[in-house]
Amino acid sequence: MLRIATAELRQLLRNRLVAASALIIPLMFAAVLIVTRDRFPGGTGAVVGLTVIGLAGLGVYVTATTTLATRRQTLFLKRLRSTTASDGSILAGLLLPVLAVNVMQIAAVLVVMGLVGSPPADVLLVIVGVVVAQALFLALALLTSVLSRSAEHAQVTTLPLFLLSMGTAAWIAATGTDELGFVKRLLPGGAAVELMMDGWFGSSGWAQSVPTLVTATVWPVVAFLLARTYFQWDPRH
Repeated sequence: MLRIATAELRQLLRNRLVAASALIIPLMFAAVLIVTRDRFPGGTGAVVGLTVIGLAGLGVYVTATTTLATRRQTLFLKRLRSTTASDGSILAGLLLPVLAVNVMQIAAVLVVMGLVGSPPADVLLVIVGVVVAQALFLALALLTSVLSRSAEHAQVTTLPLFLLSMGTAAWIAATGTDELGFVKRLLPGGAAVELMMDGWFGSSGWAQSVPTLVTATVWPVVAFLLARTYFQWDPRH
């Protein structure tokens, strides 16, 4: 797995399209939100939730989907599967660099947000929200890659769910979760944003956050199960 991950990291840095999706664009997006954080009624916590969804959406969802589609189209997945490596280790090796880069980006942004804004009241709950967001977009990447024939096609197939998750995060950042809270939690990324906001503001304890956490697992679990059933190793035509 580590050999695959190392080779994949080199490929990620060499491919301009993938590198831009994983490195440059997410950081530019985060910088804009940090500079304009005072314009959001939800304050620092709301901007944190919106930023993490944006970073994970671009850095994990779009990048991982593009990576898997590219490796499938070039028969790289098929060649790896002919080795002694298991299916799980192959996918883990391909996706580990993407996740590692994104986690470092998010960690850096959270530190900056804590310095320029108010620090988080419950760091662990914020981390749980970040982990949930990572799991969500990783699962969606595995599922969306089934529909993506190439790297270029992946830029299109990822667009609907990326925009929906960003729209949900922006909706919560602008209006909170007091009104239509259940609907917002059910939308992709909504529960993760609420967990991060609750952790940043300390507005609810762990007992009150359990229902939100349970709701947050619905999308990743369903997406992982569907991806496990329909994931393809051979090129799509």
